[in-house]
Amino acid sequence: MQNRILSVGSQFPEFKKQAVVSIEKGSEFFDITSQDHINANQWMVMFWWPKDFTFVCPTEIAEFNNKFQDFRDRDAQLIGASTDSEFVHLAWRKNHDDLRNLKFPMLADTSKSLAEELGILEAEEKVAYRVTYIVDPHGTIRWVSLNDLSVGRNVVEVLRVLDALQTDELCPCNWTKGEETIKA
Repeated sequence: MQNRILSVGSQFPEFKKQAVVSIEKGSEFFDITSQDHINANQWMVMFWWPKDFTFVCPTEIAEFNNKFQDFRDRDAQLIGASTDSEFVHLAWRKNHDDLRNLKFPMLADTSKSLAEELGILEAEEKVAYRVTYIVDPHGTIRWVSLNDLSVGRNVVEVLRVLDALQTDELCPCNWTKGEETIKA
């Protein structure tokens, strides 16, 4: 039986996990927690991928990195995550040209405890689905998007939804930042 996916309106689970933040010797790893974005009064965008050293995953990670400043401009902490270890993350970053200069942490959920609590583990291989969470500064999940293992996500859509959520207003279909919101 598969876990129920934690969704909109729920509190994002508390966590403290090791993450890869650099490929520079001596400063590769850093602990990150669920409180980091709350203490900074920022939004959190956490995106999960199934496995390191695969094919679709690095295209997504590289695109999130390309848009890193866009997330920062929106006061959002960007965190990438999978159930691989911090050592596998580090090896992958060193090995893959598109991942060497990442500006956001790669969270290592080696115990799979966070992925399990979120309900995002695929039943057979017990790897995380391609899931993206947008969490507000109070720790409340405001958006969840889940893709099949074979389909990459749209980073521009994640930014569009973050923009819409940050208006705290009603946003019509296909709304983009700068357009009129709905006045009820």
